[in-house]
Amino acid sequence: MVEWRPVALSLPTLLSPALVAFTVEFDNEFEQRMPHRTTALGRGDAPRGSPWLTSQAMWSNVLRHVDAGGVPVRALEQRARTALLSLGGLQRWRYIVLEADPAGGDQLVLPTRAGRQAQEVWRPLEGVIEDRWRSRFGKARIDALRSALLSVRAQLGPRLPRYLPLVFPAMGGRAEVYEAGPLQPGDEQEADLSALLAQILLAFTHEYEQRSKIGLSIAANTLRVIAPGGTAVRDLPRLTGVSKEAHTMCVGRLQRIACAVVEPSPAGRGKVVRLTEKGARAQRGYHHFVAETEDAWRSRFGKATLRALREPLEELVGDGPTAAAGSPLFAGLTPYPEGWRARVRPPETLPHHPMVLHRGGYPDGS
Repeated sequence: MVEWRPVALSLPTLLSPALVAFTVEFDNEFEQRMPHRTTALGRGDAPRGSPWLTSQAMWSNVLRHVDAGGVPVRALEQRARTALLSLGGLQRWRYIVLEADPAGGDQLVLPTRAGRQAQEVWRPLEGVIEDRWRSRFGKARIDALRSALLSVRAQLGPRLPRYLPLVFPAMGGRAEVYEAGPLQPGDEQEADLSALLAQILLAFTHEYEQRSKIGLSIAANTLRVIAPGGTAVRDLPRLTGVSKEAHTMCVGRLQRIACAVVEPSPAGRGKVVRLTEKGARAQRGYHHFVAETEDAWRSRFGKATLRALREPLEELVGDGPTAAAGSPLFAGLTPYPEGWRARVRPPETLPHHPMVLHRGGYPDGS
């Protein structure tokens, strides 16, 4: 095993903020263009039957693969390359309906009228946001990033979804590994920038999780920020850019595997999460396994390839994925005034790994 040596920012800590920032901007634009409802704002002026708002993961991994005439569930899994389709949620949110397949056997997934409208709104948005990034960050920088991502993906093989799959408590925060069948004609379309970021990050996550028993989404967010003397549970979202609900799952997982305990705060207000001795070893292991995985990638893909990938990402992320560090990525995160993110506290940092939950697929677990 290689000795862990701190670096400014690890590869997943570069990939994740870029993907999350792209997704938040994508989601803000969808929210602006699509009649919808939200839990916080209700229906507003949206027409009757408007769907509940959801995030890019649901489009990229599910709804972009649903034909107007319907698709059997198993075929949808094969197209999407994930079995975590959240069909129950998408049905409740009025994007799809499930019907018996006339051919027999499988259920058929069909888009609702609102679902078809959402598909038309979603379809051009990857290109819209990528063009904005070219204008904002420079065409040469984004083209260099795309070229480097394509170079790595070409060596990974094609069987990856277009976005990170959902994570569930029962999975321990680990990323799904889906055994896809043979590719069908048209499966390998030119990927947008967010799909490339997601696929490279997912491949890194899979390799990391072969080394670690704790999922990278938990280790890179919750486990990483727990201080030696403990951390207030209420501070976890601010420190990580990940939602309170996501941390509830993560802390619960760390408690179940005896890596953390939750106790009343000595100050008498709220609770504090503390690492056990096993948890402290796991925290050190997180840094070690990230470095070991990146070293393995450097050997596998070549130092020049990894350097070509890191350089444009380092320019985008800056000194760190925080507003205080002056990350250029925050330039595109200002929501529309009527958007739901305009009504919540703006993030101080972006996640070190996306936390894509069944709640709507938002990359920060919202």
